[in-house]
Amino acid sequence: MASHRKSRTPGPRVAGIRTPALATAALTSVALLGQTANAAPTDDKPSLEEVEKKVGDLYRQAESATEKYNAAKEKTAKQRKRVDSLLDDVAQRTQKLNEAREQLGSYAAAQYRTGAGVSNTATFLLADSPQEVFDQQHLMGRMTGRQKEAVDDYVEQQSATMKKRKEATESLQTLTESQNDLKAAKAKVQKKLAEARELLSKLTAEEKARLAAIEKKKQEEAARKAAELARQQEEQRKAQEAAQREAAQQESGSSGSSSGTTTPPATDSSYATKAAKAIAFARSQIGKPYVWGATGPGSYDCSGLTQAAWKAAGVTLPRTTYDQVDAGTTVPLSQAQPGDLVFFYDDVTHVGIYIGNGMMIHAPKPGTYVREESIYYDGESSIHSVVRPA
Repeated sequence: MASHRKSRTPGPRVAGIRTPALATAALTSVALLGQTANAAPTDDKPSLEEVEKKVGDLYRQAESATEKYNAAKEKTAKQRKRVDSLLDDVAQRTQKLNEAREQLGSYAAAQYRTGAGVSNTATFLLADSPQEVFDQQHLMGRMTGRQKEAVDDYVEQQSATMKKRKEATESLQTLTESQNDLKAAKAKVQKKLAEARELLSKLTAEEKARLAAIEKKKQEEAARKAAELARQQEEQRKAQEAAQREAAQQESGSSGSSSGTTTPPATDSSYATKAAKAIAFARSQIGKPYVWGATGPGSYDCSGLTQAAWKAAGVTLPRTTYDQVDAGTTVPLSQAQPGDLVFFYDDVTHVGIYIGNGMMIHAPKPGTYVREESIYYDGESSIHSVVRPA
């Protein structure tokens, strides 16, 4: 006999139990609510990783702004010297023009006294002699020519001087405005840095410990890479020495000499001497604060430190990283020698002085101090180039 029951649509199973449609809908709603709750943050506080990244980005922006400020400041100083020179020139020209004006006045007085300019028959007839008239006219003709020459010179000098003064003033004004804009941009970055530091100050003890662990891990990795670079450089040095000894022995054998002397490594002793002085200076600055735009002696920014260090060795470097990177010979990282400059980031906004064994001395960033650190402190990809400045 046929059943009068309606067949039920099979529902989904939860833990092996078939559930009614209503229960299924309820469970679905609960699941969706649970997913939403898990996905939505409990507050607007950024994660530790976000805070760390923000701080790093802001430090980079601050250092980039510093180098741009340094460049603008240097251009302004050069322009100011040019303006001062032009103003000195204007003063000298003005003095000469005043003298010319006085001379013109003396010409006019002489004309008045002699009655020059009344060149007519009456003057000729009233003169004591015709020759006197001719002499006076000849004299005043020369005086008029001198007047015209003086006036032309005055006008020419005044025009040129005013033009130069206008150009210098406009150029200086433009540079000053640009420098003020950079200062304002720097202030904005510093404000962001303060905000990031505030975020860091609000981290819990557990989060701070975790952040310290992350930083320690980075330092350990940087130290490992520095040690690996030092090992590679040592192997390369030994290989070069071996090749030089072999070449020296072959040359000695071909000349019939049995001398066992070896040729020292092909190093530039003058560069090594200068580099040692630069490094000694940089090392003596360790512990001094990073201050944007500073060139010593109490504080430095990154390029200010490298410039001062090489100045102590008798080598003049440009002020900014953008110019220092072109002030020497680029060499492979594997061939870096103490004293070389190591540049960082694609926009070349940071620099340190290499001291060997994968280490450098640098002024890292705002809020830090001059220190020794691995050249891999911000990762291998951050290294832009190595330059030998002398």
